[in-house]
Amino acid sequence: MATIYVDGQAYDVKDGDNLLQAILGLGLDLPYFCWHPAMGSIGACRQCAVVQYQNEEDTRGRIVMGCMTPVADGARFSLQGEAAREFRSTIIEALMLNHPHDCPVCAEGGECHLQDMTVMAGHRDRHYRGRKNTHRNQYLGPLINHEMNRCITCYRCVRFYNDYAGGTDLSAQASRDHTYFGRQTDGVLESEFAGNLVEVCPTGVFTDKTLVNDYTRKWDLQSAPSVCVNCALGCNTMPGERYGKLKRIHNRFNKAVNGYFLCDRGRYGGNFVNSDKRLDYPGLRQADQTYKAVGQSEAIERITEHWGDGRAVAAIGSPRASLESNYLLQKLVGAGNFNPGLSDREFKLIDSICQILRCSKALSPSMSQVEQADAVLILGEDVTNTAPRLALSLRQSVRNKATELGEQIGLQYWQDAALRTLAQDRNSPLFIAAVADTRLDDIAEQTVSLAPDDIARLGLAIAAQLDPAKTTGNGLDDPLRELAATIAAALKNARQPLIVSGTGCQNLAVIQAAARIAEALTNTERTAMLSYCLPEANSLGGALLCASGNYPSLAELTERAATGQIETLLVMENELYRRGTAAEITALLDGVTQLVVIDALDSRTLSRSDIALPADSYFESEGTLINSEGRAQRYYPVIPAKAGQQASWQWLAALGDKLGAWETGAYRHFDQVTSDCAADHAPLAEIVKAGPDHHFRDHGLKVPRQPHRYSGRTAMRANVSVHEPKQPIDGETPLAFTMEGAQPSGLMAFSWSPGWNSNQSVHKFQSEVAGPLVNGCPGVRLIEPGEGLTDMSAAVEPAAAGEPGSLLLVPLYRIYGSEELSVQSPAIAELAGNAFIQLHPSDATRLGVADGDGLVVNHIEAPSLEVRLNSSLAVGCAGFPVGYAGTENLVAGQRVTCRKAANWTPLRADSAAVIATDQGGGHV
Repeated sequence: MATIYVDGQAYDVKDGDNLLQAILGLGLDLPYFCWHPAMGSIGACRQCAVVQYQNEEDTRGRIVMGCMTPVADGARFSLQGEAAREFRSTIIEALMLNHPHDCPVCAEGGECHLQDMTVMAGHRDRHYRGRKNTHRNQYLGPLINHEMNRCITCYRCVRFYNDYAGGTDLSAQASRDHTYFGRQTDGVLESEFAGNLVEVCPTGVFTDKTLVNDYTRKWDLQSAPSVCVNCALGCNTMPGERYGKLKRIHNRFNKAVNGYFLCDRGRYGGNFVNSDKRLDYPGLRQADQTYKAVGQSEAIERITEHWGDGRAVAAIGSPRASLESNYLLQKLVGAGNFNPGLSDREFKLIDSICQILRCSKALSPSMSQVEQADAVLILGEDVTNTAPRLALSLRQSVRNKATELGEQIGLQYWQDAALRTLAQDRNSPLFIAAVADTRLDDIAEQTVSLAPDDIARLGLAIAAQLDPAKTTGNGLDDPLRELAATIAAALKNARQPLIVSGTGCQNLAVIQAAARIAEALTNTERTAMLSYCLPEANSLGGALLCASGNYPSLAELTERAATGQIETLLVMENELYRRGTAAEITALLDGVTQLVVIDALDSRTLSRSDIALPADSYFESEGTLINSEGRAQRYYPVIPAKAGQQASWQWLAALGDKLGAWETGAYRHFDQVTSDCAADHAPLAEIVKAGPDHHFRDHGLKVPRQPHRYSGRTAMRANVSVHEPKQPIDGETPLAFTMEGAQPSGLMAFSWSPGWNSNQSVHKFQSEVAGPLVNGCPGVRLIEPGEGLTDMSAAVEPAAAGEPGSLLLVPLYRIYGSEELSVQSPAIAELAGNAFIQLHPSDATRLGVADGDGLVVNHIEAPSLEVRLNSSLAVGCAGFPVGYAGTENLVAGQRVTCRKAANWTPLRADSAAVIATDQGGGHV
């Protein structure tokens, strides 16, 4: 620690911090623009000026920039001295010369860092009366709105986009007061993290286009702490609503998870809650195949009329539903009749990952810990498309080499520009073995494209290099053996090695090979990190719920249905046609007498139901999700559910009451479900600590969802009544639909602190700037390193023989289009593009097809797909996008023959259209 003096007051601060960071950490205010806690200092804006004195006798001092000045024991500074205040006021006046007077109509108004800093710096009157420079705005895609005239040239945007996120198509152009931040030409921003510009920019240059097109003032948004449901990473979010519609999603800081940033799928993919496909009421199928709207009690009554009839009932849960809903469904029908909602192949992979994480000596890291890795191996995973926010953390991990070099010559971690200049292109080692190119290839030391089984063989060879006694690596040619030795040496020399794998290849051997490497690296001197990418928000939660292994597979349920053993099948929040081929799922559904589906959106499965029950989405309900790290986290409703809708757990509680499955009223409150789930399943015992229960109060008050400036509660219903209605009562959560109350840091529904109206106010809720929140990181870890893996005997299975000239189908995930819910959001659907099939040019030549042709996959009921050539794809493989219409019946790992399509029409990821029938072509 160091003792510094600020305006005559002594303070103890962390040695090595810069002055700005130290000042903010003390709770004092100092204006700034270019500095960002995640991106360090460059001293561009000159706004954080202070006076530094040589000693106690010095009364004149000198102006220094707070963000560029390291604290030192005994240093003396003045924030309130006349010289410092005048300098800061002059600087902000200069920054405002070309800024328009458009605060009342600016989309950033009321949540603007520039407004806050202008007031803080004491600037009020403008003296410049000349003409302002103006710029033409650019089209940057369906997500980001561009208003260049509001720029103050802080360089935050390009520092984040290029330096932090690895983007290449946004830059600072021209110079001086003509500097322009944008693309060379209009077009969609290519980075998967471009949406963070909305929060990084301190003004209104970059704003949410989805919000601008349906605008609401920021202080009129009602929000709640939530968790992203669009992948398994569990990024913390703050959804905001007005008039019952989701308006935007902003980042919610969690040091251990997503920190300050989100991916664009998480930021813009939640608008499916506004979809026209939402169900508003329970429906009973009629003879003419239409649905009759009924009340909730009648729907429950109709279900119980045919419940069992002496035969078994069965249920299928969901990896995107809350842990509580899955638990109640399992309890309602019994573990032997409950499937977690995964295909047989999916569950085998995810259950294996679950067992590895619980037993392995390796650590399942948080994304914050990932950033500390000094050597990384990615085995079989396209991380940017399967776990996007993790890819951003991996980009930061390779910069640990720069930090190490900086430490050798006394550079601090926050001296960003100096560290980048010092390191140049020297990075910590990162190796990638995947089926094709990935978005992280630009930072990789070496990459290799292989078929999934060959990736597993490479992994086993690396493990053999690390621990020859336990693992053997065979089946590789000499170049790959040399690569295995190089990778093993880099991992062995690292202090914090990290292995990243997952279900992206849909190959069990790849998953096991990654575990062997991590196990071989872990010893008394270090603990290796092992991170698995999982497909859905609660994939790991479902596996932990079924940890006993006593569950029927989908194939077994289909067999039961075919023999008349299932009277009622209850499907919860699951589109089964994504879990198997159309023939397999149709066979299952055709075999049951009564199909009941609980879901928020219409789907192919729901359209087959006899009784459809409308479920609340994450937007209207509470639940617990377990992310891929093994962290249980709670999300809370932003608005009350509409009449007719209920959370899935509430439908199941009511049905269980009616059937006598438990004591009537046993699950009147959500907390009762959580408690029983924790008590009944030992791996989930700690989930009660994921968030406070509905009795929680802060200073006697519940946590407000509405900011203190929230307005218009009467105006919103003026067409109904001129009287302000009574606010809804929330009896299930620690939050209230009100403006009254305080915000504990772990339950932040919005970012605000006196004098800080923007998201920059988050430092007021942190234990130290850029550190954990005052009350700790939200959520609770359920998985810690175990005693070590005992069963390491699995090997790569021999490849299935195919016809001569056949191709191996390999899955390709796409950040926009592969995930089920986000593609229902219009902006994401616009970016998803068409279904396709990727081929290596040599395979395309053999088939007689070129880029843009149509290709028919034989022996599989799928339409023809557009050919895309990729020289980075493993030879002999055919890559198809997972989750796209037209690829549902393609199965990873199958060998297929293909032929050129004569007539075909592209099919979009969000389309249900039927592709024109192929009429022949050259067959290979």
